[in-house]
Amino acid sequence: MGRREIKRSNTSGSTTRSYDSGSATTNFVGKFTQSVRRIVQDVKDEGAPSGMTRDEVIETNERLRSLRLRLEESYETAKKALINLMNKYGDSKSQRNIFQRYPMLKLMIKEVIRLETQYWTLVDIPRQEKQETVPSYVMRACSIMEKTQKSGEGVKTSARLAEEAAERGSGWSDWNI
Repeated sequence: MGRREIKRSNTSGSTTRSYDSGSATTNFVGKFTQSVRRIVQDVKDEGAPSGMTRDEVIETNERLRSLRLRLEESYETAKKALINLMNKYGDSKSQRNIFQRYPMLKLMIKEVIRLETQYWTLVDIPRQEKQETVPSYVMRACSIMEKTQKSGEGVKTSARLAEEAAERGSGWSDWNI
């Protein structure tokens, strides 16, 4: 096979590079492109490898994406609250008087308990059965969580209320248990 020389000029000067027209890279890209086209055509014709049609795969993808967003929102709420608690604990270390520090720590412990309760109420994930495959478990958990979300739709959860209260400037410590 012959070699091609490509000349490029740029602001720093001109560059000359040699490329082998029959290189393995070109062949690899061609094979890869053909494989992708074949897979796309198979999905259009037969559906996904799991036996689902294209529309079912899209619907499943949307369900999983919306559920992931819901879980991420819950996770971010819990993460923000824990970071806030960590900062409060760091601030409490500056208080050397144990009788003044004790009530601060007591409130922090109550916040941790409340946070844990709220987070796991918000995210009620069933356990995976031993004989259950991962994809079937994910779909079962997805359907259960969608049902709990639909029943509570439009209702503000305690975690959401706590987040809004934190944004307004008041913390969870203002709430009574």
